[in-house]
Amino acid sequence: MAAFAALLSPEGRALLDEVRDVAPGGELAAATRLRRSHSPELVSAALTQARLRARAAAKFGPDDARRMFFTPNGVEQSTRASVAAHRAGRFAALGVRSVADLCGGIGGDAVALARAGIRVLAVDRDPLTAAVARANAEALGLADLIEVREADVTEVDTAPYDAVFVDPARRGGRGRIFDPEAYSPPLSWAVGAARGASRAAALKVAPGIPHEAVPEDAEAEWISDGGDVKEAVLWFGEAARPGEVAATLLPGPRRLLGRGLPDPAVRPVGRYLYEPDGAVIRAHLVAEVAEEVGGGLIDETIAFVTSDELRPTPYATGYEITDALPFNVKKLKALLRERQVGTLTVKKRGSAVEPEELRRKALPKPQGRAAVTVFLTRAAGAPMMLLGQPLPR
Repeated sequence: MAAFAALLSPEGRALLDEVRDVAPGGELAAATRLRRSHSPELVSAALTQARLRARAAAKFGPDDARRMFFTPNGVEQSTRASVAAHRAGRFAALGVRSVADLCGGIGGDAVALARAGIRVLAVDRDPLTAAVARANAEALGLADLIEVREADVTEVDTAPYDAVFVDPARRGGRGRIFDPEAYSPPLSWAVGAARGASRAAALKVAPGIPHEAVPEDAEAEWISDGGDVKEAVLWFGEAARPGEVAATLLPGPRRLLGRGLPDPAVRPVGRYLYEPDGAVIRAHLVAEVAEEVGGGLIDETIAFVTSDELRPTPYATGYEITDALPFNVKKLKALLRERQVGTLTVKKRGSAVEPEELRRKALPKPQGRAAVTVFLTRAAGAPMMLLGQPLPR
């Protein structure tokens, strides 16, 4: 707390500006020079903050990241700005004017809600985290809309607020927590808090949450950004269509709703292969993609869809398959050499072979300008190699 408070002083802010562009390899030299005129603790805090801001740029964008303050856990666990903005937009569309943001962390979601015109109470029990959230609200000019409270979320009265957002901690001393009841606070408490909201609520959970753990009165939404699965959200109250399952793809957004379709049939590999977005797979909506492209599965346990006709869909990346071969490294190496392949992309699903190992063995000396994607997978239970080219999106 003392080191962070020093960063907020005029001396600390000036030092942050000075170290903003220090490269990782130049930190030692910069620290040695700066300690001649500043305390070692302040120099260390400033360099650490500069490093965290550089990491946070991917989540928050460079403009916001260079003004905000972070903790190591805050960078790791905070919501990506685009995802937080999507969620805030859903609240705003309902006419929500105030939200109790429980387990608010460094304030990423509070910032998105405030920018959507919503008044926020951001609660976190960790003194440093709360101080960082408060500093971020001020740094981004949102202090009038964001109240930060250092408190135990289980003791906060949310009745005065239109909506509740809960983001339980899903990491512990040993890394990620996979049991929802081991979240802090537990999923059962978070669900109770969401159900008690005046109008609406959202509960952020890990994308790997078992579907059977989703309450019947909730709507479950899996979200990806740029093809990377980021989180799942359980919606309650006016924000929810109970029992609905959706995959939301950002940017866009594009939203695929579950229609309760049966599992697609397994069929031989066709001319086209479709790799569903990770949010689609997590939401168990591969059948909906298969119906869109008029295809079936290559294997009952593999989330690859195949078809004989080209039907582009935003919910899957398409490939034109040129070869479907039993797994054989020597045969693949010969084929790549014959076709003068210089760039090899390896994807796997349902295979124990490591992509980098295959790339090293099959293409030890890249030559030529051709590019090929090879899928290590199973088709009808047998190990297969599928070679192809990505289709334009």
